[in-house]
Amino acid sequence: MKTAFHFIREQLQDFYPDDEIKSFSYWMLESVCRIDKLSVFRNKDKQLNSNEYLRIQTMIEELKKNRPIQYVLGETEFYGLKFKVDENVLIPRPETEELVEWIIKETPPPDPLQRGRKCKVLDIGTGSGCIVVSLAKHLPDAEVYALDISNEAIDVARQNARLNQVEVHFFQHDILKDEPLPSPFADIVFDCIVSNPPYVTLKEKSAMAKNVLDFEPHQALFVPDENPLLFYERIADFAHNRLKEAGSLYLETNSLYGHVAAKALEDKKFSSVQLIKDISGNDRIIIAKL
Repeated sequence: MKTAFHFIREQLQDFYPDDEIKSFSYWMLESVCRIDKLSVFRNKDKQLNSNEYLRIQTMIEELKKNRPIQYVLGETEFYGLKFKVDENVLIPRPETEELVEWIIKETPPPDPLQRGRKCKVLDIGTGSGCIVVSLAKHLPDAEVYALDISNEAIDVARQNARLNQVEVHFFQHDILKDEPLPSPFADIVFDCIVSNPPYVTLKEKSAMAKNVLDFEPHQALFVPDENPLLFYERIADFAHNRLKEAGSLYLETNSLYGHVAAKALEDKKFSSVQLIKDISGNDRIIIAKL
């Protein structure tokens, strides 16, 4: 194990800063040896077998090509849970955990006078399922649904629901098309709709890291420069028809367009519109009531 640490650092020192290499080393050894970080730290003299060394060498070569460590490992952590990820889905970000936290905090407990009625939640553009699976795990009394345009993404999200032992109703749908939801979801009215939609404009590409541009799905990232609110406008219209009275809409937003997106919701007659900063001080979350 100790030798593996030195080997990883030697191989990656021309590609990544030291603190990043140290994190990569722990993650790789946790994954390859199927032990936790504390066990890696305590067992520096553990002998690795030839297959484990081979796996580490393969990972190093992928990292040298700028492939994100989460895709290299095939998994990541989000809101305290493990999630499978590959190039069909975005890598979950810490700021999205804040979005999940707001929903959990604001969702009331079941009303004992309405036996059998569950809070219905819909995640639009679910990707890896990180939002909806986390909500299903922490709101066990809720009935959760998720849609995505990509069947490949839905396959990953289904795996994550099974991995975390929650029930989620997934279905394929293009939110930009003015079409009814597929049966049997067509008539459901939701208490809460959440979305982390594509919101990066094409002109922002030049400032983005190469590992994001080369590996993460562009369909889930980018919107046209001339229409940065494309998904917000459509989701707001959808929510008008599919949210119950006083239902809540939660959106992650591009910090450059947070105020504009919030104003667009007000113009569409949503009330109590809040624009909330993330832990880094960027405009990130919009909460609105119907």
